Amino acid sequence: MTSNHWILSFVCDDRPGIVHAISGAIVACGGNITESQQFSSADTDRFFMRLQVEAAAERADFEASLAPVIERYGMQWQLDDVGRPLRTLVLVSKAAHCLNDMLFRQRAGQLSVDIPLVMANHPDLGALAAFYDVPFEHAPVVDPESKAAFERRILEVVEQQGIELVVLARYMQILSPELCAALEGRLINIHHSFLPGFKGANPYRQAHARGVKLIGATAHFVTADLDEGPIIEQEVVRVDHAHTPAQLVAIGQDEESRTLSRAVQWFAEDRVLLDGQRTIIFR
Repeated sequence: MTSNHWILSFVCDDRPGIVHAISGAIVACGGNITESQQFSSADTDRFFMRLQVEAAAERADFEASLAPVIERYGMQWQLDDVGRPLRTLVLVSKAAHCLNDMLFRQRAGQLSVDIPLVMANHPDLGALAAFYDVPFEHAPVVDPESKAAFERRILEVVEQQGIELVVLARYMQILSPELCAALEGRLINIHHSFLPGFKGANPYRQAHARGVKLIGATAHFVTADLDEGPIIEQEVVRVDHAHTPAQLVAIGQDEESRTLSRAVQWFAEDRVLLDGQRTIIFR
């Protein structure tokens, strides 16, 4: 029988015996644990675990072996295939750096995603998507009616295309609370690290004028509270007085691209688990 390689993740109240029970259930159906990480949160008294398991058992038999343990401990759990590309919708506006990085990494096999569509509120990045043979769809968002129509289209695509993750790759529109709720836990955004200090237009020019010494990027889950969702990944790089605003922009965009791709990859590999307002990352 062909061996299957699965990712298992569990979240439950922290109690004695969880690891023993899970391991016993896996061994009982002939499974071999190839990777294991766990964490007990002292803040929330929750237990988090991520495993990779090889087993010759069929999926139904494997799930049946785990079922008593899952029920006993009241676990939230997920089972997926190692390396399966995650169906991902990307939203953009005019900035190309994050989209280009994601599409390149997808083509190169460095990012475990399948991007069936890029949606935008401007037409500027259509040629970039076409270069990577990814369909591109755009519609202007200029008033409440067009914004609502665009968000309805997002939900249609999520349903029709089996989308598991939506990425805001420098999509410069505030999402409605309704859309944030509908996509809770599967909506990731990226922004520069200057928030909330330097808001609005030209944040890098503002940073240059203030003589900042550190710049970077933050990738986080999107919630109705603007830019305050649980943080997935952050990067930072030192700069100094010799850097021009244009150089700061280039450095910042590079950090944004890498930070976003890393966050998406971790999410695609089921390495990101929520613990209230923060994340547990099993790298």
